[in-house]
Amino acid sequence: MARSSRLTRLDAFSKTVEDARIRTTSGGIVTLVSVIIVLLLVVGEIRDYRRIEVQAELIVDKSRGEQLPINLNITFPHIPCNLLTLDVMDVSGEQQSGITHGVHITRLSAFPESKPLESQALDLHPVEEPKHLDPNYCGECYGASPPAGKKCCNTCAEVREAYEKAGWAFGLGEGVKQCENEHYGEHIKAMAEEGCNIAGHLSVNKVIGNFHIAPGKSFSTPQMHVHDLQQFFDSPKQHTLSHTIHHLSFGPELPVGKVESNPLDGATHTTTERSYNYMYFIKVVSTSFLPLGVKPGSPGAIETHQYSVTSHERSLKGGNDKEHPNTLHARGGIPGVFFSYDISPMKVVNREVRERTFLGLLTGICAIIGGTLTVATVVDRSVYEGVTRMKKLHQG
Repeated sequence: MARSSRLTRLDAFSKTVEDARIRTTSGGIVTLVSVIIVLLLVVGEIRDYRRIEVQAELIVDKSRGEQLPINLNITFPHIPCNLLTLDVMDVSGEQQSGITHGVHITRLSAFPESKPLESQALDLHPVEEPKHLDPNYCGECYGASPPAGKKCCNTCAEVREAYEKAGWAFGLGEGVKQCENEHYGEHIKAMAEEGCNIAGHLSVNKVIGNFHIAPGKSFSTPQMHVHDLQQFFDSPKQHTLSHTIHHLSFGPELPVGKVESNPLDGATHTTTERSYNYMYFIKVVSTSFLPLGVKPGSPGAIETHQYSVTSHERSLKGGNDKEHPNTLHARGGIPGVFFSYDISPMKVVNREVRERTFLGLLTGICAIIGGTLTVATVVDRSVYEGVTRMKKLHQG
């Protein structure tokens, strides 16, 4: 009993006798409004707790020996697929000419219709098997050395390969019996009005390099990388390298709305000149996206790359820049669309986190309930006192 009396003296919540309590209409209204306010504020607290934000962190990229994936989708409405070549080169000395893996080309009808006609894996010069030839036939290579592993040039493709190996221009194959039998020149002229879409994915060494789409078959020498531009310039059709970049990314897509989209998506550039060069200088930054509760390297983490870009275009005829009169362009070069990429030594880690902890949620709810009830008590007391005084004045 003594212990109970000591605890009673510590009670900070003294009670009033039921008969001493007075219930009023204004008190009921204040109570109802207070409950509504508490519910609304508690719902807001819960929403704040459930809200997820993306925090960006910058660290040093310590990865080594990785491959850089490239996803591209580019349309050239004014040049046929048979004139285009896709090449990749990097500073490590690796040159991947005539890329075919993971990339498809789609022939398009004449601009402005530009409807798909035919799609196939990237092989800019399809080979027709010479079924009409005698099994013992040995075709001439016209002064060039036969392709590796062969003694003759039995097809137009083999003659072109021999010319490429020798570093000679090929043209439409005039005077080459193999090409005349395969109607190579006729096929090329029939496609003159077409456009081309190049789409797919590449995998390159994660070092500084470039990939480019340019006219003519490409071949390399120890000193340079060149393209056979004879067909491009000799064509009666005024081919240009106007293009639309529907998509360009370096790895998997990040969740929509979480991180900025690829800056080159939807970019369109047009020109009326044949001899024109487009350069895109790209800075690639390794990026990791960690959904809520996912740690680096664990399943669910998205490893990709973001990039920033600056662009430059010029006429290969040289002369003053139309937009910048004080700029003088050099003469010469390869017409085409060049993407030069550099790798940043830093890595961005985008991490999903909750803005508030669960303990913070409980603290906020308690503060809402306590603060609302305190304010309601003051309001109710003020209203009650005011009404009581008004009644006394009227009675007096």
